[in-house]
Amino acid sequence: MREFIVEADGGSRGNPGPAGYGSVVLDAATGETLVETYEYLGVVTNNVAEYRGLLAGLRAAHDLDPSATVHVRMDSKLVVEQMSGRWKIKHPDMKPLALEAGRVFPPGRVTYEWIPREQNKRADRLANEAMDSGASASSVRQPSPAADAEAVGAAKAKAKAEADVRAATAVAGSGWGPADMGAPATFVLLRHGETPLTPQKRFSGSGGTDPSLSAVGREQAERAAEALARRGTIQHILASPLTRTRQTAAAVAERLGIEVTVEDGLIETDFGAWEGLTFGEVRERYPDDLTTWLSDPEAEPTGGGESFAATATRIAATRDKLVAAYAGRTVLLVTHVTPIKTFVRLALGAPPESLFRMELSAASMSAVAYYADGNASVRLLNDTSHLRP
Repeated sequence: MREFIVEADGGSRGNPGPAGYGSVVLDAATGETLVETYEYLGVVTNNVAEYRGLLAGLRAAHDLDPSATVHVRMDSKLVVEQMSGRWKIKHPDMKPLALEAGRVFPPGRVTYEWIPREQNKRADRLANEAMDSGASASSVRQPSPAADAEAVGAAKAKAKAEADVRAATAVAGSGWGPADMGAPATFVLLRHGETPLTPQKRFSGSGGTDPSLSAVGREQAERAAEALARRGTIQHILASPLTRTRQTAAAVAERLGIEVTVEDGLIETDFGAWEGLTFGEVRERYPDDLTTWLSDPEAEPTGGGESFAATATRIAATRDKLVAAYAGRTVLLVTHVTPIKTFVRLALGAPPESLFRMELSAASMSAVAYYADGNASVRLLNDTSHLRP
């Protein structure tokens, strides 16, 4: 039985905004590129574009051999998890696309794998070609023999490189670390200090009153600044646009002599109508909505807040942008509970429910390193040693 690899990607400049997809079908045995396809979609969301790319890739593979098996590789965690059956599909724009994609091949003949964006460059290039070209962009093409030869050569080179890494690791033998890929981009994740809402354990996201640090929170920020100054490793400081994170970042920046850059992607989740309420109050007023939210990463808080799935998509895009911008450097990201937990969850490849199994104290520090091969290493979680007398 023949086996294909489908690499698919989609993008939207604005989300929703001008969007396009790209898909590549490869022969799994040889690495030969068999089909490339892309299309401009008009104004849709990023997730819809990702699904349209998947659907186009599956259809192209089916046209080549309807009896084949297919292994799909995508950098969209959402699409991979939903099509694998681990996450529910509730969004009205995505559900019909997912159902359609599931009908292209019989059940059990398609498998899914999440890959880092760096490993999905061919499909990403095609999606960007579609968006760059606009309404006229739509193409299905068989690569030229020269392109085929180049693709096969690239596949062989990649296989050899992976074998070399495995061999080098085997020779090293005694260590846990991977082959040397240079200095990683290291994100030190600092949660802001306490606000008046923190000790009361109230929902405090991006849609609430934007509270300032309390006196305790300001002291915590100063202690964090002292600890980071002693370590002397921070080269850049980025902060969420909310007041409490900017105040925390300012305390560190003053001690380190580094300017703060505001990064909108680091903002806290919007908790909708739950802003300012305790967990108990939400359970009393919105019991059904809370139950759904705790079990479904796509569920939004009452009143149109941001789902965990949407937060994960935002944080992944922010992560990719910052990893590319700060490769080999150590960056302090001053942000909030949900973004920090999401950075850690994505680095571990853990399921969404892991968000509820992490403790993250006010003014705590965590750290994740990102390597050139797309892998990540969690180095620290919820360190509060700098807050002790």
